Amino acid sequence: MKTPLTVSLAMLGLALACGVRPVAAEGGLQPYQMVRSLQLVQDRIADGDHAALPMQRKLLELVDTRLRAATNEDFADRRNFQALMIYAMSGGNPSTVADSLARLDMDERDRAAGAGVLGYLTGDMAQARAAMMTIDPTAQPPELAAFLSLVKGSVIAGDSPSAAILLLDRARLLAPGTLVEEAALRRTVSLAATQRQPAKFMTASEQYARRFLRSPYASQFAEAFVAGIIELKRTLDLPRIEQTIAWMTVEQARTIYLRLARNAAIDGDADILEFASRKAREHRAGTVEQGDPRGDLYSSLSSVTSETVEQTLERLRALDASRLSGSDRALLQAAKAIAAEVVAPVTAAVPPPSGLQPARNPDAAVEEDGNARVQSARSRLDDIDKLLAENER
Repeated sequence: MKTPLTVSLAMLGLALACGVRPVAAEGGLQPYQMVRSLQLVQDRIADGDHAALPMQRKLLELVDTRLRAATNEDFADRRNFQALMIYAMSGGNPSTVADSLARLDMDERDRAAGAGVLGYLTGDMAQARAAMMTIDPTAQPPELAAFLSLVKGSVIAGDSPSAAILLLDRARLLAPGTLVEEAALRRTVSLAATQRQPAKFMTASEQYARRFLRSPYASQFAEAFVAGIIELKRTLDLPRIEQTIAWMTVEQARTIYLRLARNAAIDGDADILEFASRKAREHRAGTVEQGDPRGDLYSSLSSVTSETVEQTLERLRALDASRLSGSDRALLQAAKAIAAEVVAPVTAAVPPPSGLQPARNPDAAVEEDGNARVQSARSRLDDIDKLLAENER
């Protein structure tokens, strides 16, 4: 038996195939039917169907055209107003949303929702926050409430992070398995890290890893996950991190461990660096980059000014710089220069002419010169680390 959504998808598919733009003619699709189809496509994207991305763009264009042709009679159907809001929060055209809202006769609740969503869509966070603070998303039907919870949680995160996390939780509970849940989990990972909530951070990270690693936005999760581990490193359990990364493919896991090793090297965190470097080496098997020099580079950084600097310099010189990114090649050159400076022979100072100043023990002068050189090298390494850290942010 065909449902209305199945019929609408079939009609949209035919329209897409024929290059026809559905309009408000009798028997045509209503905005809410088209937006449901858009949501279905977006859920496929969240599940890893990257081939659906062009379809999403085309559907957004079709919905845009349909909304511009919509009449007040169309918007008398409450479902079409909700569709307008969902379209806006799904990456819709701001001018279409603004024009549609301007000609609608709305009550105070809908006017505030429209202003908040439009502010979010146009990047006017002040307007979005002011309007959203007056909105109770749960007063809307679940489908719209999920989107409003996501948007409100996003715009109030800076001022009310605890309330924002609760709203993001509600968004994903109202729309499980959808792009709304995917986005809510990603934002929760970042917010839990900045709010120093390790349990929430790890729970959200594992839930994302289990469900949405094939999403086209998974790289944003990876960045937030690595940054959160560095931020919360003193309160996290390394086996729990391993457990979360275990949901990833070998390639994804190795990428995470290498990013983690790089950040730990920049921060001078020996424990995290050793852990991440070791796990990255374990995940070499079966990858096409078994000779990837990044792990060796990152693991060598912590010993550039140590007692084993000679061996470190040899390893650094043996690395294939052509296989590194531009920023990592600069890091390699800086590390080699510092290591070379540390191991360079120290020349004793030439004593001044007799009578000008007290004579010094030449050995003491050599030792002072060596200490100063190591101190200078460490200072330079610290400066490089700061620059790299700024670049990472």
